[in-house]
Parts: sequence; C-alpha cells; structure tokens
Amino acid sequence: MKRGTAVRSAVVWMSAVGLLGACGGQPEQAPAGDEPVTTATQSLVPAPPAPFDSYLYIAGNLPVGGAVSSNTGTSANYEGFKLTVAAHTQVALEVTHLGTGVGVDTGLYVYGPKSQNGSYGYWPLYGDDDSGYGELSKIPLATFDQAGEYLVVVGWSNGLAKQYRLQASCVGGACVANPTPAPANTPVTLAAFPLNGNLQALLNGANAYREDMYSFLDRYDFAWPYSTPATLDAAVAAVLARSEYRGYRNDPSPDTYTYAAFQSQMYSQFQPLHQAILDTYGEDAANAQVKSYFREFSTGPNGDNWRTLNIILLPVSRHVLVYEQTAHEI
Repeated sequence: MKRGTAVRSAVVWMSAVGLLGACGGQPEQAPAGDEPVTTATQSLVPAPPAPFDSYLYIAGNLPVGGAVSSNTGTSANYEGFKLTVAAHTQVALEVTHLGTGVGVDTGLYVYGPKSQNGSYGYWPLYGDDDSGYGELSKIPLATFDQAGEYLVVVGWSNGLAKQYRLQASCVGGACVANPTPAPANTPVTLAAFPLNGNLQALLNGANAYREDMYSFLDRYDFAWPYSTPATLDAAVAAVLARSEYRGYRNDPSPDTYTYAAFQSQMYSQFQPLHQAILDTYGEDAANAQVKSYFREFSTGPNGDNWRTLNIILLPVSRHVLVYEQTAHEI
C-alpha cells in the first residue's frame, strides 16, 4: 500500500527570491554612483501592536500598478493604505529607493480583507522588514485569494521627516491585463509561506489522534501572469528540486489523482483538510490536481516506515500544497 511521508520543509516568512517579475518590471536597481547601501544600523520595525484599527492613520488608496508617497514625520510611527483587488490577484509591494529619503528604515505589512464590521484583522498576511534596498522593505509576492479591500501598512523606526514611496506592481493573476498563454515548459518558482491558521488547527488536531500516523502540510505560492495554467509536472519539478524532498525522487511510478479521488488516499482523521484546502484558497476541485510519491524503509526490528509525498497544484489560486503523511510500526 502507498502510505506516509515525512521530511519537514522549513516555513519561511518571505522566501521569494527569483520570482517572475511580469507586469511589475525588474526589481529596482540603485543608480550608478549612488550612496552606498547600509544595513543593520537601525532597529527592526515590527508589525503594529494590535488592535490597530482605532489608532492607525489611513493615508489613502494604493492602486495596483501604481505608487503613493508620504512622509515619515518626526517620530517612529505607522500609516496604512487601502489596496482593493480582485480574487487571485498577485502583487509585489515595495518601499522604493527611488522617491525615499536617505536613511529611512521601514517595515511593511499587509492585513485583510476588510470585514463587514470594518476590521482588517490583527494578524498580518504578509510582512517584511529589510528585504528591499538598504533598510527598506519589499514583499516580492503577495497572493490575495479573496476579492476585497486590504490594508498595506508602512512603519518606520526613525522619525527623519523624510519622504517615502510605496509601490504596488502586478506580478500575476487577476490584475494582468490581456495575459498571454504560458510558453511551453514554463517552470514555476516556489515561495514558502506560513499555512493558514484554520488549516494549521485542523492539521494539529488530526496529528493528536494517534501516535503512529502523522502528517505535514506546507504552502508554496508562485507568480503566474499567463492565461493558461501552470502544469502539474512543473509544480512537481519545483517541489522535488527542494532538498527536503529528495528522498522521494526515486519512486519509479508516482500516482496522479483528481482532487476528488485524492481524498480516499488521506488517512481518515486528516480528511477534513480536503475540503478546507479548497475553501481556504478559493479553488474549484475540478481544477486541482495531485501527484503522489511513495517511499518505504526500515529503521530496525519492527521499524517499518511508510511515507507519501502528495503535491497538490491549485492552478487558479497559484498555490502548491505539499501534504506529507507518515505511518510507522509500533
């Protein structure tokens, strides 16, 4: 029987190096002869303390494909900008070197979507401190599964009374105007993100059910600006290229499933995740595809171990979920 998996992939808050830059242009480069980049001289800029809805100043609207400018004032603070998007929009957010004063140190956080009671929530969907130029902030890929209004918050640790510029560039999904078909064999570039809290809670509960069966679920996003979907083979290649999954590369006959058929391959206590994944990411089951790899080994007397790596492609929402399940003799 094909059962199990292991090898935990580390979840990185923002790990999107090398993402496709379609629609948003190339990453901003420092002009020749400009002042040198300095790093690690300022304090970290954390997310604003919650609840922030009552005190955060909202400075205006940030359009996808555009930019806004504001001023840090004379003390450390935060301010927000409304970002309205269609479902499955993908953007890059950056406090740009161009248009931002020398020495400004920023943090960048995204909340939402806005609820009926007017709240954007208290836990950021995305965040970054110093991934941009110098000590400026950059989120190369933010995927918005739900349509609605989001809040992009800029914070700064030093009140230099200098201007900063915040840019939102379309990199894929619903914001791409007149998308073209994907070229043949187009790869996907994966960026790791934390799992949605509801999915994590379901996973934790199922993992407490019995000691000899355990599962992991990791989320990866990929920028995709094309009119035709990414392929399951491209998603599989990107996952298996990661070192934590190398143990599955030798399976000579992996299985491919429709998403509906995949449910029966999950241990029963984990099956509530099946529908929850679709609900969380706004995907139709008819679009989702799964490929499964198996490995079996012994760790000693009565120590047989079965592991299955299930690579789930959600092509419309631009997510790849890696569901690993393990079973061992006790």
